Amino acid sequence: MDLSLVNLFILSLGAMGCGTLLLIKGGDWTIDGAVYIARKFGLSPLIIGFTIVAFGTSLPELIVSINANLKGSVGIALGNVLGSNIANILLVAGCAAIVSAMTVNPKQILNDTIMMFLATFGMIGVFLYGFISQIAGLSMIGILILYVIFQYKTASKEDEAEMAQEIEDPAFARPTLAYIFLILGLLFIAGGAEFLVRGAQLSATILGVPEAVIALSLIALGTSLPELATCVAAAMKKQTDLIIGNIIGSNVFNILMIIGVSAMIMPINMSLAGEQIVNLDMWITLAVTLVFGLWLLIFKKISRLLGILFVAGYVLYILAIYTLYL
Repeated sequence: MDLSLVNLFILSLGAMGCGTLLLIKGGDWTIDGAVYIARKFGLSPLIIGFTIVAFGTSLPELIVSINANLKGSVGIALGNVLGSNIANILLVAGCAAIVSAMTVNPKQILNDTIMMFLATFGMIGVFLYGFISQIAGLSMIGILILYVIFQYKTASKEDEAEMAQEIEDPAFARPTLAYIFLILGLLFIAGGAEFLVRGAQLSATILGVPEAVIALSLIALGTSLPELATCVAAAMKKQTDLIIGNIIGSNVFNILMIIGVSAMIMPINMSLAGEQIVNLDMWITLAVTLVFGLWLLIFKKISRLLGILFVAGYVLYILAIYTLYL
């Protein structure tokens, strides 16, 4: 690689780093502003948690995937979803378990775990079909809306009280600042997505690897940093329910919302995604999802040792995809 390409590669990594920082800060500001405004309108913590917070934490991935799909980089759009789901389970849950072993009540997570399984199997189905139409995208959004309504209808008063404690009350001197930070947050996310996608496209070209490999690793890791920080902080406070709920909910939103909205805006042709998406990565996503969900339902806990194995598995996965394509 000559010097000019090295400099260009460094610039592309800088663009991706800048994009990641903008996405993280933009996501924080968007959620803070939206939560503050929602509270002012009298919305319950449960509704805020199931909709605004869940949507806000997946917003960076959503904008990145929409941006990539519009630019014809289907590998980035879909690799971002698969990579984020793998990172959420192996890296985020693994790191959280290393900080503090996690024990769960299978009955409390049964419905959400089943939904995660169904969403993952549905994603595999549309990937194998080879084309995700606007109608399919609309159907995925419809299923997500029904899922959120079902969560709200089946939630208990205890869930409402717990959610109220989990959602921090953003401090703004006046409502106008909340609107300003909400708008700035959305602008940061849009700008961050642009930097991230363009940097990823250039990096993939220079390295000679499929765009999906960059999306599965660097982009997915960057957009999963907020979940990682949140879950590690929650693990230090031993808030296991918050961690597991965040991971499962994020994976469901990543599939149904990100792929669904992306396909609604522009249909997705799987032939443009890259062979490794269908031949390797979606099966790894399915395997990791099934192992994670079934382990929680059967064994009811994630020990520190298993957390270490999860993180080691994530590192090996990243090394493997780069070894295959470099």
